[in-house]
Amino acid sequence: MIARLQGNVVVKELTFLILDVHGVGYKVSVPVHVLTGLSEGDEVILFTYTLVRDDALELYGFTDHRDLILFEMLLSVSGIGCKIALGIFGNGTREEIINAILQADTAFFSGVPRLGTKNAQKIIIELKGKLGDSGAISLGEVGEGGDDVIEALKTFGYSAKEANDAFKEVRNHSEKASERIRLALKYLGK
Repeated sequence: MIARLQGNVVVKELTFLILDVHGVGYKVSVPVHVLTGLSEGDEVILFTYTLVRDDALELYGFTDHRDLILFEMLLSVSGIGCKIALGIFGNGTREEIINAILQADTAFFSGVPRLGTKNAQKIIIELKGKLGDSGAISLGEVGEGGDDVIEALKTFGYSAKEANDAFKEVRNHSEKASERIRLALKYLGK
């Protein structure tokens, strides 16, 4: 899987860019806000999602890894593909998308091409619990190396909200991620 690319923008189109990485050009579909912030010749780092199908290999990129996390969460909803998920990012920022999900605002999703009301409701129903009250994507904002701790806790089956709360509780007790994970598990086991 291609998880990250760093290079120069050589072509910028309406829905994608071509990124030159050491002489290899990667076509990466990106949200509108990424395209508008870049010009040809700019150096950029993109966190990517790689879609592999029988007939295609496609890359979807974001300048912020938290956008990629939300993109992958959207893809976990049945009926939501990469183009629809990318279209949702064309409708608003990560924070606006999270707020629309938490507020059950189906109207927010109405402007997304090929996303009907039923799929918008499905996104809200399936992701509202995963985002919790504070929003799982705010995990990247906890700082101090919290991403690794929170991801580890989520692999143990804890929700994003539980993992975030546990990290906030233990982040000042140790500098090492392994120790923070141990303390967070102890905290969650109470």
